Amino acid sequence: MAAYPYANSQGSDYPLTKMNFYVSCAEISGTAAFSEVTGIEASVDVIEFRQGNSASLAPVKIPGLVKHGNVTFKMGYILDSAFKTWIQECVTEQRKAAYPRHDLSVELIDINNGSPQQLVTTNQGTRIWVLKNAWVTKYSAPDLDAKNSDVAIETMEVAYEELVIPN
Repeated sequence: MAAYPYANSQGSDYPLTKMNFYVSCAEISGTAAFSEVTGIEASVDVIEFRQGNSASLAPVKIPGLVKHGNVTFKMGYILDSAFKTWIQECVTEQRKAAYPRHDLSVELIDINNGSPQQLVTTNQGTRIWVLKNAWVTKYSAPDLDAKNSDVAIETMEVAYEELVIPN
C-alpha cells in the first residue's frame, strides 16, 4: 500500500491550516492583500408541520429556505485597487442602474508539502468556496493611531445569494 503524502502515523489525514488562502474575482482585475475572511456559512430554515388527523402528536420537520450570513473580509490598506473601486460602487450614495454584483472565490491553499515556492496569484485547487452574486454591504476604514505602527486594515462586509462549497 502506497503512503498517502498527507497521512500521519495514525492513518488519518492531516487537516489543512487556515493561514494560507487566496481571494479573487474573475470580473475584477488586480488583487488585494486580504488578511482575514470570516463568516462563510449557510443554514436551512426548519418548517414544522402537523396534519390535524395525524396519529403522532409530533410535527414533521420540512427543510425550508437556505440562508447565508454576510462574510467579512479584512485587507491591508493600499492606495489603488479594483476591489476598492468595486467597494466604492457598492456603498456610494449615487447608484448606477446595474448594481455591481460579482462572484467571489476564496481558496484554501494546501501547504502540507511545504510553503508555496512562489506567490499564489490564481485559484489552483479544489478547495474553493464561491460566493455567487456578492455585493458589498458595509465598509469600514482603518483605525488611525499616531502612536501605533500596525498595518492599516480596511474591512468590507459582503452579502451573497448562493454558496458553492468545495468537496
